[in-house]
Amino acid sequence: MGASGDDDAGMTASTTATGAAPTTRRISALDALRGFALCGIIFINIPQTMEMMNDLGRAPDGVRLFVLGRFYPIFYLLFGLGFGLFLRSATRRTDRPRVPMARRLAALSVLGVLHHLLQPGEVLLPFAITGLLVLLPLSYAPARVNLWVGAVLTVAGVLAGVGGFGILPGLFVLGFALAQAGLVEALERLTTALAAAVAVFAVVAITSYLLVVAETGGELAGRWLGLVFSMSMAGAYAAAFLVLLRGPAGPVLQAVFAPMGRMALTNYLSATALFVVFGAVLGLRGSDDWGTAALLGTAILVVQAVWSPLWLRRFSYGPLEWLWRTVTYWRRIPIHREAGAA
Repeated sequence: MGASGDDDAGMTASTTATGAAPTTRRISALDALRGFALCGIIFINIPQTMEMMNDLGRAPDGVRLFVLGRFYPIFYLLFGLGFGLFLRSATRRTDRPRVPMARRLAALSVLGVLHHLLQPGEVLLPFAITGLLVLLPLSYAPARVNLWVGAVLTVAGVLAGVGGFGILPGLFVLGFALAQAGLVEALERLTTALAAAVAVFAVVAITSYLLVVAETGGELAGRWLGLVFSMSMAGAYAAAFLVLLRGPAGPVLQAVFAPMGRMALTNYLSATALFVVFGAVLGLRGSDDWGTAALLGTAILVVQAVWSPLWLRRFSYGPLEWLWRTVTYWRRIPIHREAGAA
């Protein structure tokens, strides 16, 4: 799900002792955030795929307020950020870094087409297309230009009022611009700024929610405010999670979510296969049984939280991450941890 920071982490692991560990910790924080977002997405993907959400009004209040549309914006931003990290890593490996990046996105599009057979409306294909059409051309522009372009595209996506995919290009570009601007290197110094961001996003979320409830400005304004509410909630979630990583709960959060995030592509696609099969067995398709859907999602996440670190003890990458990386560099990449270290 998005270009992972594994490539950049792999490069920094071989750098000097003074520089490698802090950068690896920052990459791990992004992996943990990706894993956290993955956990929220499954509780929307299950009812959408099992056709439980033709009418959003049928979703429980808790889902509509705290889950629906709150986690995909985090993934959008992380994909753009990961694109920047990958391009930086590829630049160290080749004098034509955009060639493996194009292969990487083309491979993602193939996975997206296949995934669409199980989950119509999935995100991998739009990710790949947007990456090829938007991120690759803008990769030649400096950070300050991309920050403005990303902001304009995000606002335009909101004003278009077409839903979550409307904000995808803007958040992609913003994430890439943040990578260009050195966000990963500065992450450990931003705890206070992140705490302030939580407060700001919370104020925006509460204000937009109250305006939506008051039905201010008609249907179109309601869609705009709904997107602002979703994005501000996503921002608050992401900033709060990164702050918590710096506190006493940080080691536990890292241990649970970072392995899931490192294997986000494998976990995302395997989750679809699992909930399509077991959702049919449990009779979820077309039903209103949100409780069973939530239990199924929780069970899948527990399995992934257990198997991800177990897999990564022996292997350097998840199975689909390894395949994706192999296609990207067009050569067989060692997958066993010992072989990869050698």
